[in-house]
Amino acid sequence: MAAATQDRNTRQRAGHSRSFPLAATTKLWAGIIVCINASGLLVAGATSTTLKSVGVTNATVDNSAGAASAISGEVHTGVWGPFGNSASTDQITLAEVGDDCYIVDDQTVAKTDGSASRSVAGKIFYVTTEGVWVDFG
Repeated sequence: MAAATQDRNTRQRAGHSRSFPLAATTKLWAGIIVCINASGLLVAGATSTTLKSVGVTNATVDNSAGAASAISGEVHTGVWGPFGNSASTDQITLAEVGDDCYIVDDQTVAKTDGSASRSVAGKIFYVTTEGVWVDFG
C-alpha cells in the first residue's frame, strides 16, 4: 500500500477486551493467563516458546467436548494479578518492574525465559508478597 494522499477513515477499538476462538478440547478457568497458539486459537498459558500472551479470562470457558473454534472466549488486557511468583533465581522482585516476565503456567510468571523455553507473559507492573501484577498491554 502506498502512503496516504488524503484523509482516511481509521476506526478505533478500545482494546481492553476481545474474543478469540478456543482450541479443541480446551477449558479455560476464570482469572488465568491465556495465549494464542500457533494456529491462532485460545489456550491456557503454559511453558512454551510458541505462545503469544493476549491477557486474562474473566469467566470460565468450556470447550472440553468441542472442536477447534466451536466457541470463543473473552480476554481482557490491562494490569492483572497477583499471579504466582516463580522461585529461587527466577523469582521476580521490585527491581524487575518494567521488565518482561515469562509464562511458567496459567497462573505463574518468572523473571527469565527459562533458557529459551518460555514465552513472554507481559510487563512486570508491581510485586507484592501476594505475587506479581502483570501488564498485559
